[in-house]
Amino acid sequence: MKAIVDCNNFYCSCERLFLPHLEKKPVVVLSNNDGCIISRSDEAKKLGVAMAGPYFQAKPLIEKHNVATFSSNYNLYGDLSWRVMETLRIMLGKENVEVYSVDECFLNLDGFPGNDMYETGLKIRETVECWTGIRVSVGIAPTKVLCKAANHLAKKNKEATQCVVVLDTSEKITDALKKTPVDDVWGVGRKYAVKLKYGWNVHTAFELSKLSPEFGHKFLGGVVGVRLIKELRGEPVLDMENELVNKKMIATTRMFGNPVGNIADIKEAVATYTSRAAEKLRRQYSAAKVVSVFVVTKEQDHLLNFNRHGTISSFTTLPAATSFTNELIKPAVELVDQLYDEGQLYKKAGVMLSGIVPDSSIQANLFAPETTNCGRKLMEMIDNINFSQRDDILKFAASGTTRDWKMRQELRSPRYTTRWEELFEVH
Repeated sequence: MKAIVDCNNFYCSCERLFLPHLEKKPVVVLSNNDGCIISRSDEAKKLGVAMAGPYFQAKPLIEKHNVATFSSNYNLYGDLSWRVMETLRIMLGKENVEVYSVDECFLNLDGFPGNDMYETGLKIRETVECWTGIRVSVGIAPTKVLCKAANHLAKKNKEATQCVVVLDTSEKITDALKKTPVDDVWGVGRKYAVKLKYGWNVHTAFELSKLSPEFGHKFLGGVVGVRLIKELRGEPVLDMENELVNKKMIATTRMFGNPVGNIADIKEAVATYTSRAAEKLRRQYSAAKVVSVFVVTKEQDHLLNFNRHGTISSFTTLPAATSFTNELIKPAVELVDQLYDEGQLYKKAGVMLSGIVPDSSIQANLFAPETTNCGRKLMEMIDNINFSQRDDILKFAASGTTRDWKMRQELRSPRYTTRWEELFEVH
C-alpha cells in the first residue's frame, strides 16, 4: 500500500502555528509581490475568497470580514516543510518517502508495522501534527493516483474522516471514484477534463477508469494516459522515486516591487539572482556552462489582460563550465543589454543555469596566474559568511546596495525559525 501526506492549507497553517489566536479565523497568504492569493484557510474559502485571484480585487471582501492577510514567508514555509518531511523519514525511513512538493509527499507503507491501515494513517497524521504543529491529511490506497483521490476526500470532509481515508477494497475504491469529478483526478489537466466531459461524456473518475488503456494511449497523452487508467483500476504503475539530489537546471526569479524601466536596476536584479543561483550550484558541487536570462514586460492594462504578458529571453554558452559567481554575473549582465528596450517597463526578471556538470570534472588552467585558480576558496569563504550572517552580507558590487527594485512583502510575518533576531517570544 502507498500513502500521500498533504499539509492542509500549508502556508496558512504555517502562519497560524505561531499565531494561535488565528485558529478557526479566516486567513490568506499572498504570492510574490503581494499580487495574488495563493493559500486560503477553510474559513476564507467559505467567505468566497477566490484562489489565485488578484489581491486588489479580493481586498474589499477581505477587509469587510477582517481576514488575516500575510505576504509569502518562504524562509518559514521551507523550514517547516523540511520538518514535516524529516518527521516522515524518521517514522518510515528515508527510502520510503518521496517528496512530491513543498507540502506533499508519497509514502511506501509496505514495511510499516500494523495491519489496520486506517490506524496507520491516524498515527502518521497525529505524529506529524504533534512534532511539527502542521495539520495534514492522509490518503492510503494501492496506487499513487488512488492515494490522491483518497486524500481529496479526506480533505473535503475533515470531521467525518478525521483527515484519513483508506481505499483498501474494491468497494471503497469504486465508491471513491464515483465521488471524484474527473477534473480532480491527478494527471487530468484542464484541457483533457474539458475533452473528457464534453467530448466523451466522462464526468467522474469511475467513468474514466472504465475506459480502455488503448483509449488512454490515443487520447490522453500516450503512455501517460495508459498509466493513469491502470492506476485508477488499482494496478500500481507509478513507482516511488528517489529524491533528485543534483538538479539539471537551476533558476532564480522574482517579481520587482514596482515596474522597472531603468536598465541599471534590471542589471542589479539579474546580478543578484545570478549570485543566488551560483550559491545553489555550489551547494550541489556542480558547475554550469549555459547562462540564460529572461525579463517579463508589464501589462499595458492589468484589468483587461491580467494573465497576459511578454517574456523576452536570451542565453549564452560559456567557454568552460564554472561555479564562480563573478564568472557567471558578467555574461548574465551582458545579456540584459540585448533584452532591454528603452521606454519599456518590466515587472519580473530571472536567471537560469544549465549545462550542469560535476564541479570535480573541471580542470584548472595550467597557464593562468595562481590567484586565478584560487576562486573556489574565495567562493567557499563568501558562502560560509553569508550562510552564518544571512541577508547577503557579502555581495558583488554589481548586485547593488539599495535594491529599490526588490519584491514587496509588506505583510510578511517574522521568520520565526530561521533568524535569531526574529525568534518567537513567549511572555
